[in-house]
Amino acid sequence: MHPSAVPRRSVVANAIYGLLNPIPYGFFVAALVFDILYARTDVVLWGKGAAWLIAIGLVIAIVPRLINLVQVWITSRLAARRVEKVDFWLNLVAIVAAIVNAFVHSRDAYAIVPASVWLSACTVLLLSIGQVLMAVEWTLAGERA
Repeated sequence: MHPSAVPRRSVVANAIYGLLNPIPYGFFVAALVFDILYARTDVVLWGKGAAWLIAIGLVIAIVPRLINLVQVWITSRLAARRVEKVDFWLNLVAIVAAIVNAFVHSRDAYAIVPASVWLSACTVLLLSIGQVLMAVEWTLAGERA
């Protein structure tokens, strides 16, 4: 395929993705902190707060994940770099872990510990690895240019 024939990514989609993608990460990190606080203090407020943070993070994660799905696997699949595909899968697994964590948080009182802490940590770790990989790739691509 000729280089000029490779589909270009939408500027608007890139802007929306760049704006919304970091927000769920912040919610999931806050949920991890709340889960740790709940495990250490037994104050129900922290467990309920973590449940809300996870739910809001999941809702906000829908739009950037859909944009990422379309850009990596549909419109620019030929131009998508391997690291973008790895980032997509890491984010997908992290979201699955967050969904399971949302169900764990539906349990009664202290029954969410320690599963909630582990699932929150897993979610944050997977998202962090994806962000680090993308940052390293962008840095290396800048040095090559």
